[in-house]
Order: sequence, then C-alpha cells, then structure tokens
Amino acid sequence: MMRGMGSPAPDPAATTRLLRAMAAGDGAAADQLLPLVYQELHRLAQRLMGHERRDHTLQATALLHEAWLRLCEPGGDFQDRQHFVRIAARAMRHVLVDHARARLAHKRGGGRRTDVDAEALAAPADPASLLAVDETLARLQQLDPQLAQLVELRFFAGLDNPAVAATLGVSLRSVERGWRTARAFLLRDLEPRPRPHG
Repeated sequence: MMRGMGSPAPDPAATTRLLRAMAAGDGAAADQLLPLVYQELHRLAQRLMGHERRDHTLQATALLHEAWLRLCEPGGDFQDRQHFVRIAARAMRHVLVDHARARLAHKRGGGRRTDVDAEALAAPADPASLLAVDETLARLQQLDPQLAQLVELRFFAGLDNPAVAATLGVSLRSVERGWRTARAFLLRDLEPRPRPHG
C-alpha cells in the first residue's frame, strides 16, 4: 500500500531508466520510481478531486493508487518524466470516467447526457457531465491529438499554461494559442442541445 512520502531530488536519467524498466514489467523499478514521482502524482490527483462532489467514493490517494496500478501494467511507453506525467493525467481521467460509468449504471436513466458548464472549464462533479466531457475530449483526440493532450492537462490535471508548456516541451505562446482553439471547440461541442419536441 502506498503512503505519503517525500520526493528525493530526481535524477532525470535515472528516472527515465526506471520508467522504461517499469513499462517493461519490472516491479522493482516501479518500487524505486514511486518515491520519485509520488508528490507530483498526488498533486495531480488532488487537483482532479478538488472538482469532484464531496461524497465521491474516491479520495485523492485512492485515485492515485488506482491510476498507479494502471501505469504499472506492462506495455507502457514512457519516454521521460514529462511524458509520464501526461500519461498519469490520462490514467486518472480514465479512473474517474470508469467510476462515473459505474455510478450511472446503478441509476435509472443512466447514461443520459446532461448540460455541462463549459464556461467554467473545470472537470465536472456529476457523473453524466463528466462522461459528456470525456466524449468531447475523445472527439477532439480524433481531430487533433496534441490539442486533446493540452486539454487533458488543463481540464483534468488542473495545470496552468506555463506548467502545460513545460510538461509538453513547447513554448508558452504555442500553448496559449492551442488553448484558445481547444476552448472554442469545447464550448461549441458542450453547448446544450435543444431537446426534440414530442
């Protein structure tokens, strides 16, 4: 079981080596890597859970645990720490979406799309809206994977533009331009649809 832990000063070469070994299924590498990335992953989880309803069955640490188990599965392809953080944000998003689907499956009328406050552009708390955002992000992924990645880091990981630029290894200006484009897509795609008459 994971516990809160300090993060030693990371050695980029050692971190990359451990990431690649973990992706190849080396459990010992995963154990060595965890203290190096724990605080960063926990901050990601806390930002995500900050948007969730208070009675959510997951807490930040539990979200981190579930995402970590997915990240430890063999077959990953982690190029470096920044790439790992992007994949971790995606894993956490998928954990939340899976929980939202399970919750809706137990409710009458589950799966109906609800309106999302796209102006707020924060990960929504209710399961149906979270699924609507996930569907929109999947559509954006088909059109422009790089923009979808930017949205994932802004929308789900809660990173600001400078942090997104550092994580993606691109200029701040490029992120700001991309965010304007992505935000316009989100607002348009999440706009409430008129209900059919009759």
